[in-house]
Amino acid sequence: MASNKKDDTLLPEVLFTGEGDLAADRKVLRLASAGRLLKLYQGVYTSLIDSPPEVVVLRHWASIVGHLLPGGVLSYRSGYDAKPVDGHLYVTRGKRARILALPGLTIKIIPGPGAVDGDVPYKGLFLAGQARRLLENLTAGRGVGERVLARGELETELEKILSVRGVKRFIQLRDTCLTLAEKLGRKKEFERLEGMMRALLEAHEGNKAHGKRALGRAAGVSYDPDRLTLFDALFSRLRTEVLPEAKATAEAGVARENFAFVESYFSNDIEGTSFLFCEAEDIIFEGKLIPNRIEDCRDILGTFQAAMRSPWYDQPPRTADDFLYWLKSVNALVMQGRPERSPGEWKKQNNRFGATRFVPPELVQGTLREGFERIQCLEDPLARALMTMFVVSEVHPFGDGNGRTARLAMNCVLSAAGQSRIIVPTVCRDDYLRALKRLSNQAEVTPYIFAMTRLQGWTASFDYALPRHELYAALRRCNAFEVDLRNYRLIFPELNTEG
Repeated sequence: MASNKKDDTLLPEVLFTGEGDLAADRKVLRLASAGRLLKLYQGVYTSLIDSPPEVVVLRHWASIVGHLLPGGVLSYRSGYDAKPVDGHLYVTRGKRARILALPGLTIKIIPGPGAVDGDVPYKGLFLAGQARRLLENLTAGRGVGERVLARGELETELEKILSVRGVKRFIQLRDTCLTLAEKLGRKKEFERLEGMMRALLEAHEGNKAHGKRALGRAAGVSYDPDRLTLFDALFSRLRTEVLPEAKATAEAGVARENFAFVESYFSNDIEGTSFLFCEAEDIIFEGKLIPNRIEDCRDILGTFQAAMRSPWYDQPPRTADDFLYWLKSVNALVMQGRPERSPGEWKKQNNRFGATRFVPPELVQGTLREGFERIQCLEDPLARALMTMFVVSEVHPFGDGNGRTARLAMNCVLSAAGQSRIIVPTVCRDDYLRALKRLSNQAEVTPYIFAMTRLQGWTASFDYALPRHELYAALRRCNAFEVDLRNYRLIFPELNTEG
């Protein structure tokens, strides 16, 4: 029995048959017959026999649908959603309409061509490209209403494209849609699309000014549509993810003071503001400022104050207006030593990290508000915290201090819920940034959630009430300060046998 249980822990959550490996198929069928796998659909099994099957299906929907319908295209409204909505998914594939019913998921297969230029590969499937999505969602006729977006939603999408990308790119999109419509035989859909785009171009030139999005832009609440897609990918996963809990262990006294010190030390180090541990102690606890590094000293002081004091420590915002105010106030505190960087003021120019361009200045407030709506809809505190950090990091609303502001916002949510804050040690810098980049560039959610939950567990493993020299030694034994990231990895205190 113990052997079976051990073997079960090595099984993937979802297993498939019919992929060409007969030995593997026989093993899956034997395990299913022994009651160690649950059949979800023909050729689809799960090792999570005690979990609700609909939860398993929705968590692994992409790999399951990719297995059942390889090369299928997520189309119509699913081309926009890029995930099931209300348990429904629409896939274009083959020559025959049919329905696949899985626990918690109904897949409606619409006959049509496979991938075309512009469609994006995604886990054995394709996501309909922008031009294809627009044309498909302008399909009219009996029985198609449930699978297409409302006309108003399409107008909103087009208005976003015009607002963010500009007239030249908007016209290029129209031309791309025309070429694709001729290829797919969607002349009527293109005529409807061209009429909508012409009206928006006229409005853009000042001949018209109407519609909710136009009013929204005038009021300063426009948002970046590409970021909302990423927010939704993370939000969708966090809503169903069962996250671990790590209770706070450093909420008062010396422990809280030491924790805030270590948090501010590493949060600045990860941004390139590096000190020796003893130098940082002198700055925080002795009030010493290092000549020629006054600004750096004030950075770490500001971060320490925000990690120690309310409202930044444990009073997260409750409304979108409060969220914007909270972010501005904490950024002003963190960056108070650099007035030339306009601390606490929304950025005036777009910023970037490598090849990643963040949200344009005119869309910052609206995108943050949209992100906050998703934050508030998450019940689990860690889910809210992870959503908060990604929203702030992805918008990058300030000229400087965005990473520190994002991590402080995340930790404020955790402290309010009595959960351990999260520290990102130097040795994990690349892992942390790589996980954020994969979420930002490829909408890969899993590496981000894994990295942050692991770091929370690690953070909660220390006794922060120790004298600081003993706390430093404990952190050092775990490789926290290492900068040679190729030859060192993070060690958990309970796995460390030294000392």
